[in-house]
Amino acid sequence: MERESMEFDVLIVGGGPAGLTAAIRLKQLAEAKGRDIAVCLIEKAAEIGAHILSGAVMDPRALTELFPDWKERGAPLDTAVTEDQVIFLNESGGHMVPNSLLPDCFINHGNYIVRLGNVSKWLGEQAESLGVEIYPGFAGSEVLYDETGAVKGVATGDMGVLKDGSHGPTYQPGMELHAKYTLFAEGCRGHLGKQLEARFKLRDGVDPQTYGIGLKELWEVPTDNHRPGLVVHTAGWPLPSDTYGGGFVYHLENRLVAVGYVVGLDYANPHLSPFEEFQRYKTHPTIRGFLEGGKRLAYGARAITAGGLQSQPKLVFPGGALIGDDAGFLNAARIKGSHAAIKSGLLAAEAAFEAISAGRQNDELTAFPETFKASWLHAELRKTRNFKPYMKKGLWLGSLLFGIDQKLLRGKAPWTLRNRADHTTLRPAAECPKIDYPKPDGKLSFDRLSSVFLSNTNHEEDQPCHLRLQDAAIPIAVNLAIYNAPEQRYCPAGVYEIVSDSEGDGPRLQINAQNCIHCKTCDIKDPMQNITWVSPQGGEGPIYQGM
Repeated sequence: MERESMEFDVLIVGGGPAGLTAAIRLKQLAEAKGRDIAVCLIEKAAEIGAHILSGAVMDPRALTELFPDWKERGAPLDTAVTEDQVIFLNESGGHMVPNSLLPDCFINHGNYIVRLGNVSKWLGEQAESLGVEIYPGFAGSEVLYDETGAVKGVATGDMGVLKDGSHGPTYQPGMELHAKYTLFAEGCRGHLGKQLEARFKLRDGVDPQTYGIGLKELWEVPTDNHRPGLVVHTAGWPLPSDTYGGGFVYHLENRLVAVGYVVGLDYANPHLSPFEEFQRYKTHPTIRGFLEGGKRLAYGARAITAGGLQSQPKLVFPGGALIGDDAGFLNAARIKGSHAAIKSGLLAAEAAFEAISAGRQNDELTAFPETFKASWLHAELRKTRNFKPYMKKGLWLGSLLFGIDQKLLRGKAPWTLRNRADHTTLRPAAECPKIDYPKPDGKLSFDRLSSVFLSNTNHEEDQPCHLRLQDAAIPIAVNLAIYNAPEQRYCPAGVYEIVSDSEGDGPRLQINAQNCIHCKTCDIKDPMQNITWVSPQGGEGPIYQGM
C-alpha cells in the first residue's frame, strides 16, 4: 500500500502549549491580513492534553500576548498564587527561607496554579474554532525531505504492524503530510527533534542538553489540609546534598493538591531511584501534613529540559524549526516552561507567516531566532542560565552561588558555566552506597505498578517494541555488570526488568513496553546511549486527566 499525502502551508508536530499556540497565531495573523492559510497539527496522544504533564505554576505573560481576553474566553487558570514557601528539608523538619531573601525567579505573585493538560485542551478548542485541522491519535514517525535535503513534512506511523514486522489484518499505512514549513513541538527529547539535531548539526557549538525527571501525583485532600493558592517548593531531603532535585506542593481549587518531585538526571549513584525518592518525599512531616486523609487520583512522569540557554540547539533548519521543550525553552530556575513554550510558538508562527506571505517555502526561518534573541524570553533565560551548573556544585554551595548571582549580580555575571551530558555521569555501582528504600505503605507511598495503573496507560502488545536497543548485549555486559542495571530504577513505570529464565539461562533484560508512560528518561540516562525511544502506534501511551 502506498501512502496517501496531504498538503498544507504549515504542519505542526505536537499538541502541547507550543504547538497549539503556533497554530492559533498563524490563523490569527491570516485573519488579520485577510488571507487563507492551511494549518495542520498532529498529536500522538488519543486526545489533546492526554500526554501533557507539568507541575504547574503558569506565568500568564505569553498567554496574554496570544489572547489578551483569555479570562473572558474561559481559560482554565482558576487558582491565583496567594503564598510562596521555599523550604530546605532535613529528615525530620526543615527551614523556610524568608521571601525577602529569595531571588525573583522563586516569587510567583501574579502567576496561576494550573492543570496544564486542561490548559492544552482549552488551547485546542481555540485552535479548532479558528480553523486549524487537528488530528489526535496520529504520531509523527518519520521526517520527510525534499530533493535538496530540506524538511518537507512528516509521515505518520503505520497502524496494525505486528511484533514481527508483518502487516496484521487491521494494517493501515501512515499518511504523508507535506508543508512549506514544519514546526516540531514534541516536548522534551522529541524523537524527531533528536534526529533533526543530528542531521542538521543543530547542537554544534552548544553544550549538551541536561535533564530532570519530574514525577507528579494529583490528590484530593481534606478541607483542613487545603490552602488554595499555596505554592511550596522544597530542596534537601530525601536526596543527598550532592544530587540536584527538589519537590513541590501546589494547592489548586476544589481540594486538589498537586505533589511532585524532580530529580536531575545528572545524578551519579546508579542505585538511586527517582520514583522511590518521590514516594519517600511524601512521608516527610511537612509534606504528609498536606496529604494525610486524602486520596491519590492520578500519577505520571515526564522528563524536562534543564540546561538553559547554553544548551539550546540552533532553532531552525531548511523547512522548519524546533519550538517549546523540543528546543529546551524551559526555565529550570523558575520551575516553569509553559510560558516559554507559548512564547516560542508565537515567535515561530510569526516567522513562518512572514515567510509564506513573501512567497518563500522550505528555507530557514531566520526571523525566528532573531526575534527570540530580541525578546523578553531570551532576557529571562539568559538571566538564569547558570542555575543548573551552580546546583551541580551541591545544594548548599550551589544555592549560595546562585543567590549571589541573582541578588547581587542580577543575573549579569560575565561568565557562562558549562553543562555535560547526563548519560556520562553515572559511577560504577561498586563505588557508590546502596540505598535502602522503605516498602510503600499504600497510604502515602505506593509501588510502580499501582501508579502506572492510575496513568491509564495502554499499548497494543502485538506491535514492534518502541524502546529499541542498538546492541542487545549491552544491558547485561555493561549496564548490569558495571552499573547494576540502573534502567530498573530510573524508569518510573517498571518497563525494564532483569530476569532469568526458568531453564537456568543467564540474566537478560525484559522490556515491558506496554507500561511505558513516554517520559523519555531511558533515552536520556542510559549510560551507553543504547536505548532509543520512538513513537508507538498513534493514540497509545498514558491518558492523563488534567495533569
